[in-house]
Amino acid sequence: MSNQRKRSNEEREEEDDEDAEGIGEWERAYVDDRSWEELQEDESGLLRPIDNSAIYHAQYRRRLRMLSAAAAGTRIQKGLIRYLYIVIDFSRAAAEMDFRPSRMAIMAKHVEAFIREFFDQNPLSQIGLVSIKNGVAHTLTDLGGSPETHIKALMGKLEALGDSSLQNALELVHEHLNQVPSYGHREVLILYSALCTCDPGDIMETIQKCKKSKLRCSVIGLSAEMFICKHLCQETGGLYSVAVDEVHLKDLLLEHAPPPPAIAEFAIANLIKMGFPQRAAEGSMAICSCHKEVKIGAGYMCPRCKARVCDLPTECTICGLTLVSSPHLARSYHHLFPIAPFDEVPALSSLNDNRRKLGKSCFGCQQSLIGAGNKPVPCVTCRKCKHYFCLDCDIYIHESLHNCPGCESIHRPKSVSLMEE
Repeated sequence: MSNQRKRSNEEREEEDDEDAEGIGEWERAYVDDRSWEELQEDESGLLRPIDNSAIYHAQYRRRLRMLSAAAAGTRIQKGLIRYLYIVIDFSRAAAEMDFRPSRMAIMAKHVEAFIREFFDQNPLSQIGLVSIKNGVAHTLTDLGGSPETHIKALMGKLEALGDSSLQNALELVHEHLNQVPSYGHREVLILYSALCTCDPGDIMETIQKCKKSKLRCSVIGLSAEMFICKHLCQETGGLYSVAVDEVHLKDLLLEHAPPPPAIAEFAIANLIKMGFPQRAAEGSMAICSCHKEVKIGAGYMCPRCKARVCDLPTECTICGLTLVSSPHLARSYHHLFPIAPFDEVPALSSLNDNRRKLGKSCFGCQQSLIGAGNKPVPCVTCRKCKHYFCLDCDIYIHESLHNCPGCESIHRPKSVSLMEE
């Protein structure tokens, strides 16, 4: 019987191989992915997608606890103004198709999402793009605060050629970031596809130069772990990781969106001059100082030199004043006062006294916390206001809202309370 089973399995594998040879390239992705294996049968006999929200939330809670535990023992200072260069390896290794459709396409896709998320969480910071191809590092964009400019430049340069040179990229980035003011946090994020680096000199000297200039270099590898990348991150205080698939690459990139913690005794605190420009009239015509051409439409006027700029935040190209808007400045402060992680509620019976007092629905979205069969849905509770929240609201509050709705509903202005009385 065992021999017959082995033969039948081998025959099935041969038939599958023969069928796979006759399908098109667009069909092969679905056959290889085996998306039907991500389905499960529910109580009524219907096929439903497997719910991975609980797994995702467990990973999120684990990461949140690690961050809070790391910050508990040391005095942490967050840098609100970051100067980040993203180095993307567009050598011939980026054309490999272990990430579908290719490493190059996947990197460009997720770097675009990362740029938007970065500016959403760091509105006062700036990004620059550098590519590596043919053993040379090329500057795609200079440091700037416009996400559309960076994305447009990135999507127009998708081409995988030649070898990769890590040293040339570090030398170019060091030259740019060495001119950044002392109050700015200098960071480098490298997406590396190759398994080697073709350098013109001693890369160890370049790494020590970056360490001396306080450049925080982090590397995300798309192939295998490399000693030189790990050594670079250890010397400069960055993070080194290797992506195993597309979802993992996305998670690794988004981990670099919040500002990294810096030990307060080594950080430098400075006062920064900032200007809050007024918006110009819609039909006005003026010369744009950033594009050096005449533009018709709304812009912003520098309060010091009266030069016109297109977007905020930015630095005035004439007088060098940092130009921001008040909402950008206000949105930057949630990193300094983060919300404490919510406590997980043990899955007890639905007749829990605490749940009876505060209701059986999520305080944020008002969804029921009692599932099928009168069983409680996994939820969390705030340590201060003691309100219950579902898992989706927990992630939304900590990653996007940065304010607890329950705590905000308790604190009311004194003037309102007096008027009510």
